[in-house]
Amino acid sequence: MRLNQIIWLNASDMMKREVELKVVNLKKYFPVQKSFLERLFSKKIEYVQAVNEISFQVKKGEVFSLVGESGCGKTTTGRLIVRLIDPTGGKIFFKGKDVTSLKGESLREFRKYAQIIFQNPYASLNPKMRIGEAMGDPLEIHGIATGEKKKKIVFEMLEKVGLEPAKKFYGVYPFELSGGQRQRIAIGRAMILNPELVVADEPISMIDVSLRAKILELMLTLKDEKNLTYIFITHDLAVAKYISDWIGIMYLGEIVEIGRKEQIFSTPLHPYTKALLSAIPVPNPKRKREDIQLKGEVPSSINPPSGCKFHPRCNFAMEKCRSSKPPLQLLEKDHQVACHLF
Repeated sequence: MRLNQIIWLNASDMMKREVELKVVNLKKYFPVQKSFLERLFSKKIEYVQAVNEISFQVKKGEVFSLVGESGCGKTTTGRLIVRLIDPTGGKIFFKGKDVTSLKGESLREFRKYAQIIFQNPYASLNPKMRIGEAMGDPLEIHGIATGEKKKKIVFEMLEKVGLEPAKKFYGVYPFELSGGQRQRIAIGRAMILNPELVVADEPISMIDVSLRAKILELMLTLKDEKNLTYIFITHDLAVAKYISDWIGIMYLGEIVEIGRKEQIFSTPLHPYTKALLSAIPVPNPKRKREDIQLKGEVPSSINPPSGCKFHPRCNFAMEKCRSSKPPLQLLEKDHQVACHLF
């Protein structure tokens, strides 16, 4: 199937809030790299279970945040969704069409509609390319604009992301910009193709705290202007509360809880979610809050625990948790949890 054969929905259809993205049993295993001697004496192939059969869906114009500790599989999930890496198993549906196995021209066409904002603006920009070239490249690659037309579109996007006057930034190199300015460039480069789905991978983690609110405001403004759908990846639930409509909690490659933002913060269900919430600093020292301390360290994703992967660190673990993996089940309207306590 060629993606350019798909009839894309018009603006009036988008307002119906159809499902934009659907992920079904998505899986990604990476083979463990071994030394020559290890390969010589052991024929067994081991895998890092980065993402292990996760499922969720996002409607048009919504923000779905993936939240969890480092190494839980959030970034891998984001890269899978925009097809920067190929899945080991499962399906990815964009606007109802299976994009899991797209290749060549069909994959290039898909990338007009699905873009990613990388975490590190210092690494994601080519130090040898001027800002105008870096932002204009996608326009040429996809045959949208060249020459003066391309320059005009880049100028407009520079101003839209708050880098004015645009002429000042068009010809400079990345090393001449601050971290906040680089992140705005990264956002502008992702938005310049007018995508419909944007994966934002920790877009504010590498910039000063004083600038984070401005970057989030910029992203929300662009979302409203272009009716964008975001997959927002973060380790910070406080940030997720600010920007999200829905939140999915990830632990060791699996989603353990999904709910609307209000549900996650008012009635968290999974013990891991409660532990993440208890780690958020409280401005008022007199305000009391449940303090949950997790036991031990995050287990290896090469040899994960049997049953519920969270049971070695859980204060409520039962015998059943050690032997049986809990399914992600709908407990109340829009609120899903994978835990034997329910």
